Amino acid sequence: MRKMETLYITPDGFDNLLLQSDGVFLTGLHFVKTFPETSQNSPLTPILPQCLLETSHWLDTYFSGHQPDFTPAYKIENLTPFRKEVIEILNKIPFRKTVTYGEIASEIAQNRNIPKMSAQAVGNAVGWNPICIIIPCHRVIGSNGDLVGYGGGIQNKKALLRLEGSL
Repeated sequence: MRKMETLYITPDGFDNLLLQSDGVFLTGLHFVKTFPETSQNSPLTPILPQCLLETSHWLDTYFSGHQPDFTPAYKIENLTPFRKEVIEILNKIPFRKTVTYGEIASEIAQNRNIPKMSAQAVGNAVGWNPICIIIPCHRVIGSNGDLVGYGGGIQNKKALLRLEGSL
């Protein structure tokens, strides 16, 4: 399969998004400050696969202030069991709600029947997330309510939470 990328132009107040695909699945969704340089192996393509068209539609719905009623087909590579567990919890965070890293750590500890799980380990797994917004890592905040630890930039995290009405 051929890797494909395209740029999604976001509304004012957000950095644009780079959408990546293997031709069948969405494999990456990242905020970018500038138009990315491409390589010969990874051209930006004007002919988008279905998964990127669906992702663009999802983003259009989301940026209009609504929770999309579908999820584009995505695939995550190098997904360890711990990362998978964290992503499953992230996917359960409702639109317009936030949770803390500590709350996720407590849920994992409870699920594993262990006394404690590191919130820092959870933070590392959340920060690893290759598909922002759709996997809502922006909805995870610090225990004191601080907006911390967002790979897409704190300004984008604030803007996303404002858009959702949870800030």
